[in-house]
Amino acid sequence: MVDLKALTESVGELDEEKVLEVLDSFVATNPSEEDAQQVVAACQSGMAIVGDLYEKGEYFVGDLIFAGELLTNAINTLKPVLGSTNTASAGSVVLGTVAGDLHDIGKNIFKSMCEAAGFTVYDLGIDQPAEAFIDKIKEVKPNIIGMSGVLTLALEAMKDTVDAIKEAGLRDSVKIIIGGNPVTKEACAQIGADAFTTNAAEGVKICQGWVK
Repeated sequence: MVDLKALTESVGELDEEKVLEVLDSFVATNPSEEDAQQVVAACQSGMAIVGDLYEKGEYFVGDLIFAGELLTNAINTLKPVLGSTNTASAGSVVLGTVAGDLHDIGKNIFKSMCEAAGFTVYDLGIDQPAEAFIDKIKEVKPNIIGMSGVLTLALEAMKDTVDAIKEAGLRDSVKIIIGGNPVTKEACAQIGADAFTTNAAEGVKICQGWVK
């Protein structure tokens, strides 16, 4: 069995070569699904370390991007042994960068971390109008809507989107989290979202709290 503590530390240190080497060796032993889930949990704990170090200013945005890619590669490596249990999604998230904003780095980090945490994520992409969110809510009935934006004008687009979701009669069926540089507690209240974050790891924790 994998040294879970060491694996968590390796993820936290962003030592991708070591992480993938450990995971490849683990998969080669044809492990049980239960053991594989423990390994996933260890990787997720490593991501929490990454999030903490980012909050302390020891890691930067580039490190978060790399961490998201590392985690995606780790989960892909483990997929053959994760089996059917892993298909029991932790919940579902419809995610997109709002209209008028073309940035996707933060959104993509959040997406990778949500998927690693077991969520099913429907990524609408960038510059998405309110109608795109509404259509996807009707189609997949998600637990959570995630709206991302880097530009200040994104706040207005987020409010327009939340208002449109309300008008469509769908607001009570979803939790809404907004993320990106311009979001604040005050903006969150004005937009009508349930939560805000500028930290992907924190955002995932909030989402996990909603679907418990």
